[in-house]
Amino acid sequence: MTATINAKKDRPNYFVIIRYKDDTGKERTKTISTEISVKGNNKRKAERLKDEILEQYKRDKVSIEKDPFFTDFFKECMETWLITSKIQLTTYDSYTITMNAHILPFFEPLKLRVKDVEPNHIQKYVNKKLKRVSANTVKKHIANISSCLESAVRQNIISFNPAKRIDELKKVKYKGAKYLTEAEIIEMLRCFKGDPLEMVILLTLFYGLRRSEILGLKWSAINFIKNVFEIRHVVVKVSKKTHYKNLTKNDSSNDFLPLTDIIKTHLVKLKEEQTQRKELQPNSYIDNDYICKRFDGELMSTDYVSKHFKLIMKKNNLPNIRFHDLRHSAGTYLKYLGFDLRDIQAWLRHADLKTTSQYTHVDLSAKVAIGEKLNAKLTENGFEAITVDKTVDIAQN
Repeated sequence: MTATINAKKDRPNYFVIIRYKDDTGKERTKTISTEISVKGNNKRKAERLKDEILEQYKRDKVSIEKDPFFTDFFKECMETWLITSKIQLTTYDSYTITMNAHILPFFEPLKLRVKDVEPNHIQKYVNKKLKRVSANTVKKHIANISSCLESAVRQNIISFNPAKRIDELKKVKYKGAKYLTEAEIIEMLRCFKGDPLEMVILLTLFYGLRRSEILGLKWSAINFIKNVFEIRHVVVKVSKKTHYKNLTKNDSSNDFLPLTDIIKTHLVKLKEEQTQRKELQPNSYIDNDYICKRFDGELMSTDYVSKHFKLIMKKNNLPNIRFHDLRHSAGTYLKYLGFDLRDIQAWLRHADLKTTSQYTHVDLSAKVAIGEKLNAKLTENGFEAITVDKTVDIAQN
């Protein structure tokens, strides 16, 4: 950081120009006016003042860095996480939405410095947000705030993380997830035959692939000789921006999967159809390496998949479910076929068994079978079952 004095004909007094580098290393300047007149023998006096201004500016800057406003520090943390690859660009975009829509509007009016943030401030934030958004969403907000404050602890700005001293928010299991029965799965596959989403639906049900993974699947990831394919590229949308990236949700997501005979047959057929379309539309066909795309080669958007899926399901009087519920259907069907949780975890590529358990549901027929087995065992041990006639009498009354 350096400083120089300067004078211009249109200015009656000397001014000081401070040159410094910001946090990104970019050169910056700050101009500070003085009350020392350029007329007379005042240059030496201006030089002494320049040195004083520079020293004061250095002290102020250090003071601000050690005692920043919480909102400024939060934004700086976000940038640092992105630059240091702690988070991906898609995650950064998502966090930015949360920051601008929720966190900053709450904390900016309070004008709190990091050292002034107390547990009660964060608790008030939680209480206010719980009136408008779900507990799981608020839990994510607090996780971001806590990560920021944890960084402040490491930098010796504060001695403890106040976000860790509020009432714990328990994660609420999402109960809106649905799944299809075997009959509904077969009927759905029939309804999507010949549709642009046919391969999308088939891959989702068979492998439980995520929407982003299916849209990111490329022909170059398929090995027809070894009969395997790799999940290594995804297409996601965050804040109206579509991102194409070679990273997946977690380490367990980036994996090889077997290419079964049925899927291989459908892929070969699809490849031939795309080649024919390209030949029939030499000037308009959009040639690219992606597998799941529209008939003219245009890449499918995430919105298109979700909306078109809903449209076809409704048109054919099929259950009103989310596209992501097909992943739940895949997990539940594997459980129905007799696979244990660890096998299903490996197939769906979940990071832990707890997540897998949320994707494997027990349908009514399975519960009836359990009840019948329990009933049989109790009967074997001398417990008397109620007679059919008595049951009818009770129901009628």
